[in-house]
Amino acid sequence: MPAGTATPSARQVELLEAAYEYALAHGLADLSLRPLAEAIGSSTRVLMFLFGNKDGLVRALLERARADELALLDRLGRADEPLGLVPAADLVWTWLAADEHRALLRLWAEAYARSLVEPGGAWAGFARATVNDWLDVLAGCQPPAERDSDDGATRRTLALATLRGALLDLLATDDEPRVGAAVRKQLELLRTPREDGAAPG
Repeated sequence: MPAGTATPSARQVELLEAAYEYALAHGLADLSLRPLAEAIGSSTRVLMFLFGNKDGLVRALLERARADELALLDRLGRADEPLGLVPAADLVWTWLAADEHRALLRLWAEAYARSLVEPGGAWAGFARATVNDWLDVLAGCQPPAERDSDDGATRRTLALATLRGALLDLLATDDEPRVGAAVRKQLELLRTPREDGAAPG
């Protein structure tokens, strides 16, 4: 099925999943269609037919990576009552710090950086979209009065900046005890009496 159709074919989905696993292992910076096609049991001709061109495939892979990220965010947003900014950020950090997510997060970091330095083409809008995704979900975890205030926007921006900065440090060093301690320290500074379960003072 040609790229751009509303419903992808089973073969397109199968090859996208295989290409995604390849990208998790090898990254996207030097992605070449021929070795990719050979690795996933396809051909450049088939990939071009299904995804249009290399940029089309890269866009599909970025959307696939974003889907994994959004799956986490969706789980955070399903609580009957707002979870609270700090508890939500703490859960996000637990997920980010897990060893099994390291390949996905390296791919995310690569795509984020490329979106900043190459704002056109396949990477266009990726960084902005992922920032907005995370801010929207963190907002949903805040009580309405906090969510709609200027201070609430500042607090969720600070929480997001803490998580993203710590993630880059973790990807560079693999020093989770040090980085995790710093995240928890910053989140404690953001904690409100309501999130502590204590009466407001």
